[in-house]
Parts: sequence; C-alpha cells; structure tokens
Amino acid sequence: MSLEKVLAISGKPGLYKLITQTRGGFIAESLLDNKRLSVNIHQNVSVLSEIAIYTLTEEVPLREVLTKIKEKENSNVTPVSHKDSKDALEEYFFEILPDYDEERVYVSDIKKVIQWYNLLHKHDMLDFEVEAAVSDEEE
Repeated sequence: MSLEKVLAISGKPGLYKLITQTRGGFIAESLLDNKRLSVNIHQNVSVLSEIAIYTLTEEVPLREVLTKIKEKENSNVTPVSHKDSKDALEEYFFEILPDYDEERVYVSDIKKVIQWYNLLHKHDMLDFEVEAAVSDEEE
C-alpha cells in the first residue's frame, strides 16, 4: 500500500488506511486495532505522502526519511521507542537526518516519525521502491 492511502488523523492515535470515500468524508481503518471509523471532511487529516521534514537546506519527504531509517536498521524496527528521552530521540534522528532543522522539527515530530515507522514496519508497508516503480510504469 502506498503512503497516499495512509493517514494521520488529528486527535486519534496511530495511523489509518483509507478504505473508501463517502459523500461527507471517508471511511478509515486503524492500523493499531483494525477498527473502522467514519471521518468527516471537517477533521484535520494528513496524508503521509504529503508530509515532509525540514532540514537546513530543503524539505525532505517523509517517504525518504522512512527509507533512511529502514536502511539504517536493515529493515528492522528502530532500537529507540517514541517513549524514549528527548536526548535519545534527537540523537537517533540526527543519525538519520544529520541536517534536520532543530528549530522547526520538534521532539513530538520525531516521536511521530519513529512511531509511524515502527507501525508501518509491523504491517509490512515500507516497500516504497516498489511503489515508485509501479507509478513510473503507469505514467
């Protein structure tokens, strides 16, 4: 599944996959507990494919950050948890993205990226190279 169908819903824990659109919004399924919920168009929803991390020179798409974590961890889960200390999280993220903008990327953002990576890993949804090849063929 591509990141275009993975959502973060404000006020809701974890990630959701888009199931179908409805007249007033859409139906999403939680990756945490597989429960479905109706999301209306007024809720704040972020599509993971549209999220980027600030660096000192540019914005790096979340897909690239997740790929860097996957390469560093040899396709395993991260050794740090989103519940670790601020210093441990910042140190780990600095290894992944050495030039991230420390003034605009907060610890809460780092926690989300690590939590999302581990959740996507658990559901075997980190094969972005395959997705890129398929979308290139479609064009």
